[in-house]
Amino acid sequence: MLKVAVVGASGYTGAELIRLLVGHPQVEIVAVTSRQHEGLPISHAFPSLAGFCELLCEPLEVAEIAGRVDLVFTALPHKSAMEVIPGFLEAGCKVVDLSADYRLKDQAVYEHWYQPHSSPELLAEAVYGLPELFRPQIVDARLVANPGCYPTSVALALAPLLEQRLIDPASLIIDSKSGTSGAGRGAKQGSLYCEVNEGFKAYGVASHRHTPEIEQTLSGLAGETVQVNFTPHLLPISRGILSTCYATLNKTLSSAELLTLYRQRYADEPFVRIMPGDELPNVAYLRGTNFCDLGLVADQRTGRVIIVSAIDNLVKGAAGQAIQNMNLVCDFKEGVGLGVVPIFP
Repeated sequence: MLKVAVVGASGYTGAELIRLLVGHPQVEIVAVTSRQHEGLPISHAFPSLAGFCELLCEPLEVAEIAGRVDLVFTALPHKSAMEVIPGFLEAGCKVVDLSADYRLKDQAVYEHWYQPHSSPELLAEAVYGLPELFRPQIVDARLVANPGCYPTSVALALAPLLEQRLIDPASLIIDSKSGTSGAGRGAKQGSLYCEVNEGFKAYGVASHRHTPEIEQTLSGLAGETVQVNFTPHLLPISRGILSTCYATLNKTLSSAELLTLYRQRYADEPFVRIMPGDELPNVAYLRGTNFCDLGLVADQRTGRVIIVSAIDNLVKGAAGQAIQNMNLVCDFKEGVGLGVVPIFP
């Protein structure tokens, strides 16, 4: 059995990791950390886990935890993650990091959008953990930088078109909506029920920290520098991301032709579902799963294509993708532990 620790277990992503890992037949969770709930069972923080995981929350002692585990999931905020990950790696553990600390390859770009980086020497080594695009590199990694939720939905939506040079990279506009769990579990005025209920608003316009991550991945796919207009919005739902991506086609193609391209590109991808015909994704149909649903429409009138992508921000956008990466790193079947049927309604 692979022994793992969930570092930062008292956030939504930590709880989602535990929910999925307890059903993984080849994994044993041996440590969960939480400063806020230290000494209490994790089910105290998340009663939904009662009877499934009753581990006591521990303080974050890197050397002590590293001596008991093979792999660590770091579900910590940016900056906090980089303070402990080098120690886990030095102790011989593999790490799947769910923070932003190792996603951006350029130290200057990271420091512009976040803060000074304390272990920039690891940036080149970290593998960006989007299996549908970087599976061969993930298999051999000891440090996986799990992608952000918005960037996951966008990269999977646009990859087939950028790879085939079918769209103008300078024309990209991305309009995304997220449930409130994306803001984390901490109390914030903007995500309080009374602030969110019956509301719908844009935020982080032209300034969201996922922008450079999106641009880094899309630039790699396009083979040239890509800049995007990215506007996120907050939906009054608990979980889910819907991203609508707009691009100018380089030649006239029908919706049917483009859907065929998408089906061929993702034919062997267990967690990408292409919508049939003119149907488009709905976040309600993949709650709790690691799926990314994709649909599109070619607008013959404007010469543009509109691609719609839906994921669960806590699963394919975080914990589920982290487990998918763990499976690849540890030579397990890629989908083991993730065969969850969507919850509906």
